[in-house]
Amino acid sequence: MKKYLLYLFVILIPLNYSYADKLLKSGFLSGEWDLDTNFNLDNPNDKIIIIFNHGSAENDKPSKDCVWKNNIRNFASLSGNKIKDKEVLVYLLCTDDLGGDNWKIFWKNKDVKYKGTPKLEKRVSANVDLIEKFISLGVPNNQIFMAGQSCGGWATMMLISRYPNKIAGGISTHHACYGKLSRKYKVKKVGIEKALNNFKKKKPVASYFREKQLKEINMAKNLPILIFTHPKDPYDGLLSDWVEAIPGTKRVVISENYKINNKSCKRIGVNNGNRWDEPIKDGHLMALSDCFQYYNKTILEFIESKI
Repeated sequence: MKKYLLYLFVILIPLNYSYADKLLKSGFLSGEWDLDTNFNLDNPNDKIIIIFNHGSAENDKPSKDCVWKNNIRNFASLSGNKIKDKEVLVYLLCTDDLGGDNWKIFWKNKDVKYKGTPKLEKRVSANVDLIEKFISLGVPNNQIFMAGQSCGGWATMMLISRYPNKIAGGISTHHACYGKLSRKYKVKKVGIEKALNNFKKKKPVASYFREKQLKEINMAKNLPILIFTHPKDPYDGLLSDWVEAIPGTKRVVISENYKINNKSCKRIGVNNGNRWDEPIKDGHLMALSDCFQYYNKTILEFIESKI
């Protein structure tokens, strides 16, 4: 019995400590990973707000995740910068607890009707509500930006295409929310059209929503979004050229050799209080790397051009 209790203790302790490596609540970011959950703003007219939207391990399924600390450190580093004497504040919006009304069929290989509202739509609505809250506090809407990684980047495109005058613009890193399409469906080998046709046959519900959202985004008359992509991103890395045809977008294609400014990139994080780092070997993670902060100047200049 004593051996069993000791084993249980050893298993549970790391699991409990692992939550220290995650941010699980919405709030203002500062420093490297500091989070202030108090929704207070002094002198709102002198603030520039960036609402950051995390990625999602499950497109439509609800979960209790928000974001690992190492995934947010680059956007957190933007907090405190000044643009035209206005302070940049980064707000982390946690929406992974939301779930699509019919999430159990989202990834089915059968062509069935989805009933209700999918998760991405709910995430967009949550951003609209937050934007309205900032505006009601006195933040001018042309000083509010939306940003996101992966599914968060996709949601950024959806919101700004749908509400073109709601905010000043957006920053999207590695937009994707429908699985590893580039890799799984062998885009490089068979081409985009055939790959997406195969995706439609195998995942008709997910494909339906992707096509619907893409159509809406492409219809935007102006999409003021700074977009970062990587050719070796296994998700939408080889499916992103379409963004350049939309007026207002500015695309940055990160070098495929996993380097930025000739520097090899790595991820830095914490594990049970201990710092760790590892080389980047996945293009979808380039915006989470230590050397991505090289683009802070590009992001800040983009924001300055929109306010």
